[in-house]
Amino acid sequence: MSFDDGDNGENAREEYGAPRRRSRQRSEKPSQRAEGGTEAQAKDACLRLLTDRARSRSELETKLSGRGFEPEIIAKVLDRLQEIGLIDDADFANQWVHSRHTYSGKGKRALAVELRLKGIDQDTAAEALSQIDPEDERERAAELVRRKLKNKPVDDRDKVTRRLVSMLARKGYSAGMSYEVVKAEMAAAEL
Repeated sequence: MSFDDGDNGENAREEYGAPRRRSRQRSEKPSQRAEGGTEAQAKDACLRLLTDRARSRSELETKLSGRGFEPEIIAKVLDRLQEIGLIDDADFANQWVHSRHTYSGKGKRALAVELRLKGIDQDTAAEALSQIDPEDERERAAELVRRKLKNKPVDDRDKVTRRLVSMLARKGYSAGMSYEVVKAEMAAAEL
């Protein structure tokens, strides 16, 4: 076997089972690859996404366009899914608000931001957020504070107050209400 033909040993590697050199070009990740496709493929993609959880029209549109589907196909498929009731932004917003407020303890401000990021218009978001009345929001904040106070010994009252108010602010509760709730719950716990 001769290596004089200028192949730099490629034939020898193949012959003896040595691994080939990897191409310098990286293959695209599947999520970055443009698929495009037919209306039926777009519908199937939407249905797969909807089996996981409810989604807004905007979310589905973003996913489909990211997969390379033509805008006309996207519009046609989403219109049809909306027509038959599989996409309903108002219902999605109501479910989102209920779930995130009940299970994650999110306040109205945080939920409004989340809905905006999901592509829900302001009127629909306001309607969904109206299901949380101020007393429910205050009670949910108090539950979060009680849970935190139960698990931690209080060495420095000011430090604990700051941390609890900050926690509530990150969850979307107003600063005034956060401070009032923390003050009341710490008094109730005699701290």
